[in-house]
Amino acid sequence: MALDGWKERLYRQYLYWICRPARLKRRLAALIGKGKTAPPPDGQHLRVAALQVEIELFKDPLDYADMAHRRVAEAVAAGAQLVAFPEDNNLSLLGMLPGVEEMGEAVSEDAVKESVEPAAPDITVAEVIRYIGPVLAPFLDLLYSTLAASYGLYLMAGSFLLPDGERVVNRSFLYGPNGELVGTQDKVHLMPIEIEWGISGGDEFRLFETAAGKIALPVCMDATYFETFRILELQGAEIAVLPIANPEPYNYWLALRGIWPRIQESPLYGIKSALVGNLLGFEFTGRAGIFAPVELTADGSGVLAEVDSPEKEGIAVAEIDLGALAELRRDHPWRDSNPALYRRYMPRLYRSL
Repeated sequence: MALDGWKERLYRQYLYWICRPARLKRRLAALIGKGKTAPPPDGQHLRVAALQVEIELFKDPLDYADMAHRRVAEAVAAGAQLVAFPEDNNLSLLGMLPGVEEMGEAVSEDAVKESVEPAAPDITVAEVIRYIGPVLAPFLDLLYSTLAASYGLYLMAGSFLLPDGERVVNRSFLYGPNGELVGTQDKVHLMPIEIEWGISGGDEFRLFETAAGKIALPVCMDATYFETFRILELQGAEIAVLPIANPEPYNYWLALRGIWPRIQESPLYGIKSALVGNLLGFEFTGRAGIFAPVELTADGSGVLAEVDSPEKEGIAVAEIDLGALAELRRDHPWRDSNPALYRRYMPRLYRSL
């Protein structure tokens, strides 16, 4: 059933009204006031914060704005100059849609955990995103650009499910300290359920050169594959900011397939933000953290900071040293000594997939 009837069109006008820029600007002005601003990066040392956000449905978008501001202010109070929100960071705003709770009750948790094919819904996730996405996109852009500019920091707003022409994508956004949009990155490796939802994957990895370093924005499953981080390192990335939203009970060993081994294989810093909690029949778990090559951590763990709970709100804050990373890369003990081998094998093998 397409969301194009007169009732749907009328309700979308209501959504535009409650998400209107003037309303959001007034709320942000009241919240921010004369808040503390982050010190500018010095080109070598950078204090970063990975947020763990406990998801909830918001009927009023200003309540979502309150949450986003609270988390940014928390990170700035801890000295952060770069702050990262999690994947699917706009799902909470589906609470503006009537009946969304009932939609969640119709989702079978067993179907998700056991990969059982659920019955096809009347309305697909992609259709819902196409309906509400045009309302959400300008609201989210104004919210996160204002927060970045007001606190003078780099802000990875998380990733959002949004329409892009005929496609629906999972796209992360990076804002700079003047509120400018530094760049976006579409998720390249989709989960099976995202494919069922009608989400389209990206086809390139982008690199953004900033005063805070050379930053890449892979999304969740992109860190499952070593090729992603090899590509990013060869492009010159120093920091990978990875938002995740894992719809599964927490398992340490399963979670280990992500960012930690990737930055040991291809040395750079990793910032992982996480969505946690229960929503629409899904259980999201994860542990936000900041990771480095083991040689750059005092205890040799490769972990600079990590949230303790895989299920509750939290924040991980640490300082990273880009100069130390550059030095390690120049004389890395595990540096690949036979790149000719991959040049010989890889093109042919990948063409055969």
